[in-house]
Amino acid sequence: MILYSDRDDHYSQRVRIVLAEKDISAEINEAKPEETPEDILSISPYMKLPILVDRELAIHDPTVMMEYLDERFPHPPLLPVYPVARANCRTLMLRIDREWCPMIDALVIANKSEKELMKIREELLYEISSVAPTFKEFKFFMNDEFTLVDCCLGPILWRLPSLGIKLPINRHLKPIIDYQNTVFDRPGFLDSLSSIERDLKSE
Repeated sequence: MILYSDRDDHYSQRVRIVLAEKDISAEINEAKPEETPEDILSISPYMKLPILVDRELAIHDPTVMMEYLDERFPHPPLLPVYPVARANCRTLMLRIDREWCPMIDALVIANKSEKELMKIREELLYEISSVAPTFKEFKFFMNDEFTLVDCCLGPILWRLPSLGIKLPINRHLKPIIDYQNTVFDRPGFLDSLSSIERDLKSE
């Protein structure tokens, strides 16, 4: 099994977290898309990383990769057993992908005016703040167990300081700050970080 992974990309990191959490033996080939062989990159119709190759199977969507790995290597499970709970997790992942990831991607690319980027930062901070109360009820994102949802959210929260977003330390946001510290301290999360990503925390 080989994961072609962008060394500084939240989509790639979420797959690396799954590999680490499940202690899956896989070769991780870290590179930027422009450094990746064309025959590998062409697996993705979007010419983007990550790309997971497992024997005859090649997957170019990070969410599909995570679910494939969770099904092929079921222990420890990263999706709930019950269908309703699994559907809720998938709904949360979809919300993150559709609502939060485009804002993160826009801040990473940074090809807009500073005024537009500031507006995106404010909107993203508002969205994150809006879910803070849920972490009073659950240890992880809408769940008492670590799931694929946390594999998606953790890399986003890790990147906030490097993107010019600082979570204010106040009573309202304390639950999400406690949550992110719990996720950041997990061995699987720490093992998933590339050298570039480790440096993001200090920016």
